[in-house]
Formats: sequence, structure tokens, C-alpha cells
Amino acid sequence: MLLQPVAKDTFFHKKTTLNVAGKLIDLSTPKVMGIINLTPDSFYADSRQPSIADALQQAEKMLADGATFLDLGAYSSRPGADDISVQEEMDRLLPVVEAIVTKLPGAILSIDTFRAQVAEAAIKAGAHIINDISGGQLDADMFTTMARLNAPYILMHMKGNPKTMNSLANYEDVFNEVLDYFVDYYNQLKQLGINDVIIDPGFGFAKKPVHGYALLNRLDEFNRLGLPILAGVSRKKMIYSLLGGTAADALNGTTVLNTIALTKGANILRVHDVKEAVEVVKIWEVVNT
Repeated sequence: MLLQPVAKDTFFHKKTTLNVAGKLIDLSTPKVMGIINLTPDSFYADSRQPSIADALQQAEKMLADGATFLDLGAYSSRPGADDISVQEEMDRLLPVVEAIVTKLPGAILSIDTFRAQVAEAAIKAGAHIINDISGGQLDADMFTTMARLNAPYILMHMKGNPKTMNSLANYEDVFNEVLDYFVDYYNQLKQLGINDVIIDPGFGFAKKPVHGYALLNRLDEFNRLGLPILAGVSRKKMIYSLLGGTAADALNGTTVLNTIALTKGANILRVHDVKEAVEVVKIWEVVNT
């Protein structure tokens, strides 16, 4: 779908609030989302939380370090990851959601899932936001489920699935293809009455490092959609393929890219290292006051 002409002042009408269970979150000041992986094979080993107690401890630390959101994922979306059943995903996820809701009732929980059944169970268990890596493409029921749940939705760009996405990382114009994708799927969400939508370009998902840097360079142009932007570059291959090393060596590069993302209009930084990202936001705020 082609993007219709947009007024030059659209940026100034960008939505900067998020309604989370009746509480308005102000995104005009960038926020940090901490990643808690409940999988045994996520690409960054130090992010894996193998037990409820470990996940709860990590949640407490991230909140103390300044995270506004916690993003819980029980299905590995690393390139080439194996599929798991809906039941296995829920068995990993729901006990942790329930533990955090009980022990840390003020925590705002985002759920990293592309399955409508898992999304619904998690929201009913006390979670607040659904972070769908597939933009509704991997579960035809996701959009109608989100409309019924009336919860904020993170619309990410991806092609294929985690097992096939690397083979689909081909674009004539990556920015405009991702932009058209957002226009198309956001229109569908709006028609269903879903108003709290965040967009995520999907760095590393069906994208080579060159595509990631092209998207980051033009991240501010997504502001024409008037929607909050999430940037998830934390410790990804686009960093260590350029600088060397592995995900374990990519914190400094992550900090650099997070800083650039903020200057380009990102409203949420999704990260493994909350303290460092919060420091980026604090410095960015002082410079831009």
C-alpha cells in the first residue's frame, strides 16, 4: 500500500501517551523496556532466566535500575530458532507473569508473543501490552483478539518466521517497504478500534546489518505515522558484525545505537542492560532540554 501524502507538521501531532490498563504513560520522555527471556536458547545467553525465581530477581533489578516496562518472552525469536507448542510457551510464561504481578504489582508487563491464545492468557493473568514480532502475520486471530482485549499493541516488521527470516532479508528499498507495511497493518488495527499502537522496525528480523543501519538512519521519518517508536537494537548482530566479538561484547555499541535512536525520535528503548539505557535517556534529556 502506498503512503498518502502527509502534512509537514505531522511530527508535532505524534501520539506520546499510552493507555495501560487505565493509566496514561507519557512517552514524550523516552522510556526503557527491559528484556526478560524465559527461553533456554535466546541469542544473548546472559538474558536467559531459567526459573521463576531468577526471572523475578531480574524483574526487581530492572525496575530498580529504572525500567518502565518489562518484556517477557517465552518463545525464542533468534534466527533459526526451533518452533515450540502453544502449551510449552504458556507453561514457561504464565507462572512468571503471575509471580511478577503478585510480588511487583506496579510492574508494567509486555508479552513478546505472536500467538493470540498466549496473548489472551497473559493479559488475563495480569500482563498489559502485547509485543508481536510478526505484526499479526503468524496468527490470523491476533488483531481481533487485541481489539477484544483493548490492550496496547507493538507492531513489529518481520518477514517469514524466526526459522526462515534470514533467507527473506532482501529489499529494493528497505525503508519504504517497512513504512508501507506499517501503513497497511496500522490501518487494519485502526479499523478494529485498536488505538494504542507502537511501531518497531524489527532490527535483525529478516534484515541484514546494512538494512538495520539504513532503517536507523531514517528512523525519524517514521514519525510521519504519528505513532510511538520502539527501537530494539540491544546487543544485536548489526553491532558485533561491524565491531567484532559476539553479543556479549556489544554493550558499548548498543549504547551508541540507543543514543542515535533517541536523536531519531525513538520513544522506547528495548534493552538487555537497563541501567546503561536509562543513563543514555538521562543524558539525552539534559542535552535536549
